[in-house]
Amino acid sequence: MITTTIFPGKYIQGYKAITRLGEEMSRLGDTGFLLCDPFVIDKLLGGFRESVENSVKAKFEKFEGESSDEEIERLVKIAKKETSDHIVGVGGGKTLDTAKAVAHEMKVPIIIVPTIASTDAPCSALSVIYTPKGEFKRYLVLPKNPNVVLVDTEIIVNAPSRFLVAGMGDALATWFEADSAGTKYAANMTGDVGSMTAYALAQLCYDTLLEYGIFAKSACDAKSVTPAFEKIVEANTLLSGLGFESGGLAAAHSIHNGLTVLEKVHDYYHGEKVAFGTIASLFLTDKPRDIIQEVYSFCESVGLPTTLADIGLEDVSDDELTKVAEATCAEGETIHNEPYPVEPDLVRFALKAADEEGKRRKND
Repeated sequence: MITTTIFPGKYIQGYKAITRLGEEMSRLGDTGFLLCDPFVIDKLLGGFRESVENSVKAKFEKFEGESSDEEIERLVKIAKKETSDHIVGVGGGKTLDTAKAVAHEMKVPIIIVPTIASTDAPCSALSVIYTPKGEFKRYLVLPKNPNVVLVDTEIIVNAPSRFLVAGMGDALATWFEADSAGTKYAANMTGDVGSMTAYALAQLCYDTLLEYGIFAKSACDAKSVTPAFEKIVEANTLLSGLGFESGGLAAAHSIHNGLTVLEKVHDYYHGEKVAFGTIASLFLTDKPRDIIQEVYSFCESVGLPTTLADIGLEDVSDDELTKVAEATCAEGETIHNEPYPVEPDLVRFALKAADEEGKRRKND
């Protein structure tokens, strides 16, 4: 049996790490194309633009809001016109996924600079592609991971703590999905089985969340970069990224994808929906009582969703949940990496059971 584990070329994290961006860009070429989300253009660009332009010729372009084929095509045309020899993505998850896809189309290196720690997208050789309306469309599996991932915790701590908590929700799925995929000998994102290293990192991700999650949220609320905050940023970004990509995905992310067929959930962050998908997966896979209680308690402590109402589905119907369950179990979805066959009815039951237990706990 062959196992495969993949990593970003370089991971840099720390307070004021953005000051290293120009230096890292200069290692990859003379002309950089920086895709920045609107917040970066409006609020952060002044803090690093000069250092970048002192190192390379740079074109700054605003991201238009959706990681779609249409947006990728628009940006590739601009980057080619600028004869850019490397791409930099600066912003949230969809900005970064789009930047990675643009670099892939152009066959040039990529630097990723997340401004929030809300997903595990930064380190992965993967872009999630949506329709222009925000519905999940497909995964774009890329031939290599980013050349550089640069994480400035000064920037991240000044974002609302909801983003950090959403990242914990995304990271929460990492161990459970890797464990399921490993048990089944299912393929990770490379097409091979995960390595011992990948599963160990996934376990470390989960342990880190439980140990430091609530303290990191408190630090973020206080706009303070503490060791606990640094650990959770690394768990959300690096450990979760390595764990899902090299360990494998399973039910939680498929449930997230299924939930996106309902427009009511589109105002909630990826990690918030993944967190509820993780809780539902515990019922689907018949996890022990102590594990279920541990996960609910963690979610409650940091403010992650534990009921359908928490993701905008207070009045969801059985017909709507059936649509979610059918999309969750679509051919090619990672829920089929669970150790036994999963059908839409089982997913619908798990969603309802997870919701009921969440409501019971809220009412106690």
